[in-house]
Amino acid sequence: MKLWDKGYKVDALIERFTVGKDVEMDYSLAEFDVLGSLAHIHMLESINLLEDDELTVLTNELRNIYKEIKNGEFVIEEGVEDVHSQVEMLLIRRLGDVGKKIHSGRSRNDQVLVDLKLFTRNELKALVEKIEMLYRTLVAQSEKYKEVLMPGYTHLQVAMPSSFGLWFGAYAESLIDDLMLVQAAYRVADQNPLGSAAGYGSSFPLNRQMTTDLLGFDTMNYNVVYAQMGRGKTEKTVAFALSSVAATLAKLAMDVCLYMSQNFNFVSLPKELTTGSSIMPHKKNPDVFELLRSHCNKMQALPNQITLMINNLPSGYFRDLQLVKEVFIPAFAELNDCLEIANFAIANLTVNESILDDERYKYMYSVEEVNRRVLSGVPFRDAYREVGEEINRNEFEPDKMVHHTHEGSIGNLCLEEINRKMEGVLHGFSFGKVEVAFQRLLGNE
Repeated sequence: MKLWDKGYKVDALIERFTVGKDVEMDYSLAEFDVLGSLAHIHMLESINLLEDDELTVLTNELRNIYKEIKNGEFVIEEGVEDVHSQVEMLLIRRLGDVGKKIHSGRSRNDQVLVDLKLFTRNELKALVEKIEMLYRTLVAQSEKYKEVLMPGYTHLQVAMPSSFGLWFGAYAESLIDDLMLVQAAYRVADQNPLGSAAGYGSSFPLNRQMTTDLLGFDTMNYNVVYAQMGRGKTEKTVAFALSSVAATLAKLAMDVCLYMSQNFNFVSLPKELTTGSSIMPHKKNPDVFELLRSHCNKMQALPNQITLMINNLPSGYFRDLQLVKEVFIPAFAELNDCLEIANFAIANLTVNESILDDERYKYMYSVEEVNRRVLSGVPFRDAYREVGEEINRNEFEPDKMVHHTHEGSIGNLCLEEINRKMEGVLHGFSFGKVEVAFQRLLGNE
């Protein structure tokens, strides 16, 4: 079945190429297609394009289809072009002519737009939950190891004292900035395109505010041309947020790989979380973090992939946009898997608490010594020169006591303040509003 069928058969080679992976991707959109249709038919009834009894039977059957989707019983049949066609075909098969009325006032263009936005909101909610989970683990590790010092590096050279409290806490705070981008992307997705039809509106007196409210959107894409132009742009915006989270994870993974090597020996994983070598019996490899690094580095290419797909398209719909789904939809599952495994591995990471017993790290205290002399009245440049000369003569003996007290330093991690910042960002999401709207559509109030 094709929604645009006009009584002729498309060449099989052309059909196979143009459909591509659309059916495979559409399974991810199925439940949202039904939710969008539920909102649409309530609006159609309000403008007298459906009778009360027609709305009732359509609503009941769409809810049945929704249950079939959630139970894994929904199938896009052979020869059916997409999820939209399958849902409409089921309604016609089960209800007769009333099923043919559901498409009044909309196009597949705004139908897939609303499906993608509902899908994106849902996936971003799941992503936020995983980010928060990893954040809590990092903060807990920061608190646990706040007293354990480690070398800080610049240019991969030993630089100044740091701590594992600072190291874990740095990645926790990085996730807050990532979450701010996720929130911005969520707000872009949280705008209703339904009613824009093929990108030019409809001569029916559609009530777009009604579908906006029914689907729990914060607002709508008011201009119908822009609603269509937003396809691809929304995905690219979201992709930037995903890539920001991925960048944090990739850097964290790189640190762990470095710090687990014998030459550093800063951290370790239980042997059950490592893999071995087929030839070297002693090996315990951090494969989980190497794969995490590669997945997340790959994901940072996503915004550029989408950009290249949609670049230079004029206003209006083009089939190019179909391919965006193939890179966009799977990205959520990939990043969620990365966050889940990162959380598990970081929670099991243990720290070497005697790193600084090694003589090679004694010069990292040189700045501490310069600062001590400045506090006793020596001008900074003189103190810097004195300590440098002692190092050159191999006469420098460090005082390993570190006294940092300013905000965000070794002695004052500001974890409470960082937590308040995180709570403020989390509070800015409107997940509850969406859930209430969906439950109403599904009759679960």
